[in-house]
Parts: sequence; C-alpha cells; structure tokens
Amino acid sequence: MNHPHLLIPLALSAALGLAACGGGDPLASPSATDAPASSAPAASADPIVIGSQDYYSNEIVAEIYAQALEAEGYEVERQFRIGQREAYLPEIEAGSIDLFPEYSGPLLQYWQGETDARLTDDVYTELQEAVPEGLRVLAQSDATDQDSYVVTREFADEWGLEKVSDLEKVTTPLTLGANSEAETRPNGPRGLMDKYGIEVGFTPIEDGGGPLTVKALKDGDIQLAIIYTADPSIATNDLVSLEDDGGLFLASHLVPVASEDVDDNAAAIIDAVSEAMAPEELVELNARSVEEQAPAADIARDWLEQEDMA
Repeated sequence: MNHPHLLIPLALSAALGLAACGGGDPLASPSATDAPASSAPAASADPIVIGSQDYYSNEIVAEIYAQALEAEGYEVERQFRIGQREAYLPEIEAGSIDLFPEYSGPLLQYWQGETDARLTDDVYTELQEAVPEGLRVLAQSDATDQDSYVVTREFADEWGLEKVSDLEKVTTPLTLGANSEAETRPNGPRGLMDKYGIEVGFTPIEDGGGPLTVKALKDGDIQLAIIYTADPSIATNDLVSLEDDGGLFLASHLVPVASEDVDDNAAAIIDAVSEAMAPEELVELNARSVEEQAPAADIARDWLEQEDMA
C-alpha cells in the first residue's frame, strides 16, 4: 500500500534538526522539559490545540499525538471528547482546533458528499483535494477503524448472513442501531436503501457502538448495528461483521487533520506516529481501554515507549 509522506524517519530527523534554533518553553509539561533543548520549538509558539471525538479510541490517538509533541518540547492544549463530526468539524474549520485524528472515508464524505472513491489511495487523494482552505491532512496511517454493519452470531446463522446484501433474505422487520447522526449519514438507513435496496428502521443509541449497542443487539431490540472494525467488542461478543459487498463504506484510515499553526516539525512528529501504528495495534489499544478500563493517557504513554517515541 503506497501512502504519500510515509518516509518519515528521515523527515523527522531533519525536522527536529530545524527546531534546534528554538529555546525551551518555560510552560512546557514535565515530558516536554525532559526533551533535548535542540529539539524544542520556539518558546513564543502558541500551544497546539488537539481535539478528539467523543469516542474512546479517538481519544487514545489524540493523546498519543499530544504526548509525542510534548516529548519534543511542544506545548499542547487538550480538548477531548467534544462530540461527533457535525459538532467538531466547524470548530476545526474556524481555527479553534489545530490537530485532530480523523478517518479518511467518512471525512471525505463530510466535505465532498458524493464520491466514487472507495479504495485507500483513491480516498486519500480525493480527501487532500477536498480539504478546506487553511487546513491540510497529514500522512494517513495503515491503521483503520472502518464502519461496519454487525449482527449477532445467532441472527447471522438463522438467516445465513455473511454479506450486507444477504439481508434481503430476512423477512422480519430490521432495525438499525447507531448514534443519532447515522440516521442522516450515507451509512444509515438511506444508504442501505440506495445501495442495497434494503429497508430498515432506526433506533438512536448514543454510545458509538459501545456496550449499550451490543446489549440492544443481544436483546433483539435491534438486529443491525454500526460498530467500528477496530472495536474489540466484535470478537469478545462473537458478533459478525457483514462484508460490504456493495461498496457502501469508503476506506477509513486514521488521518490527522492539521491547521496552518501546526508547523513542519510538529507535522513530521505526527507523521511518524501514523507510520508506526499498525491496524492490529489500534485494536490492542482499544482493548486496553475496554477490558482494562485503562486511562487514555496511560495507554498512549505505554505505546509511545514501546515505539521508542517517548
């Protein structure tokens, strides 16, 4: 898989060398003050404001961004758990947030609407062109967190379900459960009808495919749910993620959105994070949050230490 900007180690080395002219930030965090003075940004630089979705996996990635920057002398301000895309993207576009972990396919659909792009590189290329003025997307990661339609194993076996198109076999009413935003998004009931000709009802469940959604599936209150593929609850609860054989979902790789206030040195640090994170690692990070109830800051710190980036 070819990704632009992923030759990061050399870029990161050069970027940190460029930062040598800056002095240390007297207001930097403890991790930042431990960084060599030669790698610290200018003391007069404003903090980099980092945001996250109201979604534990996204918060973990945002915390990794924050700690990676702090380790190299940057001052950051965290604005985490601030809602879903409809709430936070206007804030990013207005310049209130400088850096945000996003997902390539859903972000492209938000900014561009209709697109024929489905594959990883096609989606990323179109996304680069769709970004509003004053913003840019940094290098995308191999790590993915893909939307998927999920059913219980029992329901899949009862109706012989492997692919989304198999839902046409189901003769009982179907109800989809997901965050309320999904009701009008392309992957909601309208998308299922337009792409597959399958009619479903809708029940809002405001936990991003979390335990309330899983319970509703198991209890039979809903038959279909949108749960991200990197969510460990799919394996833990023996759920079945249906193959999107009609190509409704776009490739969805982790991709940072950055403002012009994120300088090249900081961008190189974040690109290095994106390059280092593998798909299975994102699932493992999520599992620590779900199964161990570990704080995002601890999960981020451990991963950065594992990757020799802290």
